Formats: sequence, structure tokens, C-alpha cells
Amino acid sequence: MSVLPGCHQREHRSVLAASERRLLIAIARRLPPAVNADHLSALGLAAMCAAGAGFAAIRVSGWGAAVVVLALAANWFGDSLDGTVARVRGQERPRLGYYVDHVIDLAGSAALFAGLACSGLMTPLLAVAVLAGYLLVSAEAYLATHAVGVFRMARFGLGPTELRLLLIAGALWSVGHPVVLLPGYGPARLFDVGGLAALAGLTVVFVTAAVGHTRRLHRTEPRPAVPLRRVG
Repeated sequence: MSVLPGCHQREHRSVLAASERRLLIAIARRLPPAVNADHLSALGLAAMCAAGAGFAAIRVSGWGAAVVVLALAANWFGDSLDGTVARVRGQERPRLGYYVDHVIDLAGSAALFAGLACSGLMTPLLAVAVLAGYLLVSAEAYLATHAVGVFRMARFGLGPTELRLLLIAGALWSVGHPVVLLPGYGPARLFDVGGLAALAGLTVVFVTAAVGHTRRLHRTEPRPAVPLRRVG
């Protein structure tokens, strides 16, 4: 039996998940009533687009890194807080929230990697490959939510917040060190190195999740026995 998105179980086991949850609830309780979940979702999308523009601007000015930092902080505020505000206020709309949140995530990710592709910090083809890997992992997670009833927000201790922090660190470091020296290879773009590592990690996550969920579903839905037919 399929599971409606609004009825799924959220599983968030990243390194910062517990402390982040407490912080978000505290902020949600103090937000003015005029600010609702829809406003925060819109902020999250706009901020991710701004982060992509900030990365693209790094090519011409180091101040682009400051835009990236501020935009990703604003994205965390909007994207992480919208669902918490709805839950704290008892205004949940499970299916709408699930759909809109992930549509925004997909659009924002495309904008972010478009900015990285234009930044000069990352080979454009690699940016497209990492985006494709991220979309594969996202699609598998959405399918698993429907088929298994569990939406996993983190893998190997890394969730959205940890990934934002890695992007912020990379943007700041790239201002003075856009190129790194790899032993036995030589100079390489900072975000190319990070992108290759991310692509390898995304591949592992996709394969292990797909195999694991397929085996789980195979156990819960075994092949029906075929009745024997009489001959003659």
C-alpha cells in the first residue's frame, strides 16, 4: 500500500539535528504572528537564488563570497523554519507543505549550481554532474517517502544545515585560495575537488539507498505464488 506524503515519518539524524531542532522551536515561538510559513518558504527560495548569484559574482569580486554567506544564512532561516512554524502554531498542511518545500528545494539547487558553474571556481560540466547526482538522490528520497513511508533528511551525518556550512566555508576559503595543490596531481580548482568528493558521496548514497529500499520492499511484498495448471 502506498503512503501519502502527509503521513510519512521524518527521520533527521544529522550531526546538528538535535541542537538545531531546539533552536528552531525557540525562534518559531518568538516570531511575530504576521510572519507565516509561506513567507519563510518564499524567503528560502529567494535566498538560494541569491546564493547562486553570489557564487557567480565571485568571478569579478571577492564580495560575492559575502553575498553567499548572507544568502545561505537567510536560506537556513526560511527553509528550516517554515515547517517548524507551522507545527508550533498547529497550522500544518502536510501534503501542500511537502510538495512546496521540495519543489523549492529543487529550484533553489538548480539556481545554486548555475551560479557555481558561472563562478570560475568549478568546471561547469562538473557542476552539472553534481547537480544531477543531487537530483538523483532527491528523487530516490521522494520515491522512498511514498513507497516506504520514511523521509530521510540526512545521510552519513550530513543534512541540509551541514551542507550549507560546507558551502559557506568553501566560499570564504575560495576568496584567497581558489586553487589547491593536490599531491601527485598539481593545482586544481577548490570546488572541483569538493565537487568530485560530493559526486562520489552522492553516488554511494544513491546506490545504497536504492538497493536497501528495493530489498526492504521485496521482503514486504514477495512475489505471489503462481498456481499450478493442469495439463490435458
